[in-house]
Amino acid sequence: MSNHTEEHWHRRALEHRSTLFAVLTVFGISIGSLVELVPMFTVENAAAHATGEVQPYTPLELAGRDIYLREGCYLCHSQMVRPMRAETLRYGTWSRAEEYTWDRPFQLGSRRIGPDLHRVGGKYPDAWHYEHMKDPRSMSTGSVMPNYPWLLEWSYDAADIQASMKAHQRAGTPYTDDEIAAAPSKLTEEGEAIVGRLAEANITTTSDKEIVALIAYLQRLGTDRPKDVAKGGE
Repeated sequence: MSNHTEEHWHRRALEHRSTLFAVLTVFGISIGSLVELVPMFTVENAAAHATGEVQPYTPLELAGRDIYLREGCYLCHSQMVRPMRAETLRYGTWSRAEEYTWDRPFQLGSRRIGPDLHRVGGKYPDAWHYEHMKDPRSMSTGSVMPNYPWLLEWSYDAADIQASMKAHQRAGTPYTDDEIAAAPSKLTEEGEAIVGRLAEANITTTSDKEIVALIAYLQRLGTDRPKDVAKGGE
């Protein structure tokens, strides 16, 4: 019979030698930290590559993104398609770093209760998103997603969107002062286009509703990619 009281080698060699164990622990943590930190200082290469290809969000798309963050959508939906066959077959080509150039903060997500949304733009018509936010189960049987009826009633404030654009401008997003000043009219213009498409599905709303902004954001996801990113699954 084996002696269960016999110490394992790591207890004798490491755990009883506190100084050595501390040094090796620090070394291990340092290696892991470098793996995480080095890409942060080299990502500028990806950003430079994407400049002119991946455009900043329009005012209405940015408004929708702010609503997306406010409602905590990232807690159940990721925006990162992994480079695995099961992922690309379902969601499309895997995500590239440069696609997140203007995401401040990025919406990679930490888990999926609902599907990944990084390639959802253009997958469904505007009316589908409208009805889905109103009652998810009406469009996706068995969905555990809660209803968001207030998005159909609440209106966004153009001044808030301008403030958000200014904050992104300070963070490095190339919004010009003229673009920020023109945001209210741009919001209406973009919103009316979505309102028109919803009207074709017998849905009546106005361009200042939060649901319109959120639809604009969702329809943008995955549609503005660097030229060397394939459009289909890989």
